[in-house]
Amino acid sequence: MKMITLKNDIVSASIHPKGAELRSLLHKNGLEYMWDGNPKFWGKHSPVLFPIVGTLKDDTYFFEGKKYNLPRHGFARDMVFIAKSINKTEAVFTLSENEQTLAVYPFPFILSLRYRLVENRLLCTYEVNNPGKKEMYFSVGGHPAFAVPLVKDSQYTDYNLLFSKPEILYRYKLENGLTSDEKEVVATVACVPVTDDEAIKLPLKPELFYEDAIVLKHLQNHYTTLASDKHPHGLHFDFTGFPYLGIWAAKDAPFVCIEPWCGITDNINHNQQLKEKEGIISLKAGGTWQRTWSVSCF
Repeated sequence: MKMITLKNDIVSASIHPKGAELRSLLHKNGLEYMWDGNPKFWGKHSPVLFPIVGTLKDDTYFFEGKKYNLPRHGFARDMVFIAKSINKTEAVFTLSENEQTLAVYPFPFILSLRYRLVENRLLCTYEVNNPGKKEMYFSVGGHPAFAVPLVKDSQYTDYNLLFSKPEILYRYKLENGLTSDEKEVVATVACVPVTDDEAIKLPLKPELFYEDAIVLKHLQNHYTTLASDKHPHGLHFDFTGFPYLGIWAAKDAPFVCIEPWCGITDNINHNQQLKEKEGIISLKAGGTWQRTWSVSCF
């Protein structure tokens, strides 16, 4: 399968039709912002999470009295999308139901990913259409992995995630991939400009992820910056409209995932009913749903 590459005067982005996965984001400054997918740590780059985000309790859900099984993060990331509407700075990738998906997810759907370059920014839009005759239920999310360290002669612990609005970041702890009711503070975010040297930061360190992802819910912040005090390069990440945020890296791996989610992994006490799943989205017959995240490189 041929990679689709978009390019303007500042950045280029390469997307593979398998999973409509973003695999490269290269700036004219010569820096590659995406993780390279080294299978020693984690062989993916930016998988699409659909029709669930995270893990189902016992990998199982129930809908209208029937039992279904889905793996972690659903099936879209492993399926081939159709690429269309391609020009120099924009491409749309679509996936729809087939016999294989209907066996595990009983809804017709059209999932579209639109990638678009605007100056130094890449925008990724998820659009879900319900062509069926009854209401459908789904979750969708992103999982982009960014290279850390970004610049040679820097190291993982030189980098921070910065937030600008005042709030406490509560991490919801995971048990075997499911959220528990236990939470802990990972950072207290002060209301200061993100460029201020006195800003309270979430410092990156490998041990942050030794007990799985940092799961954050319903933040006041809808924007974060990955940056280092050691050099002027980094990225701004806008996840407006996504009520959940995951931050994750494989053990001791040189990347960090900033994951905007509309949906979340099951709670350990969930009853496994799809309609009652936390964060589940309902879409009426004939309806359309859309969300966009973006990353700006500097």
